Amino acid sequence: MKGIVAAALRCAGTAKVVTIRIELGRLAGVAVEALRFCFEVCTRDTALDGAVLDIVEIRARARCRACGHEADIDTWCSSCQCGSFDRDVVSGQELRIKDLEVFDVS
Repeated sequence: MKGIVAAALRCAGTAKVVTIRIELGRLAGVAVEALRFCFEVCTRDTALDGAVLDIVEIRARARCRACGHEADIDTWCSSCQCGSFDRDVVSGQELRIKDLEVFDVS
C-alpha cells in the first residue's frame, strides 16, 4: 500500500486528492478490508488524507493452452471446459492506480 500511496502523491503534486481509484484483480491475493484499513493509516497527514478509496474489481480470466478457450475463472484451480488445468491467467492479478480525482488548492 505504501507504494500506491507514494505513487499517488507524486502524481498529485501540490493538489489535494479527493478520490483515488485503483484496479484490483480478483486473484491479486489482497483482502479488500485490509487494503482499506492500510490506505487509511498510510494516508494520514498527506495530500491523500480524507480521500475516498474507490476499488474497481477486475474479473479473472484465463486462456487454455490445450484448446485456446478463454473464460472467466473464480480460482487459480479452475479447469477449462475441455478439462485441462494448463491455463494462462490473462487478467485478474492487477493492483494498480487507475486514476486520481484532485482539487487544485493553489
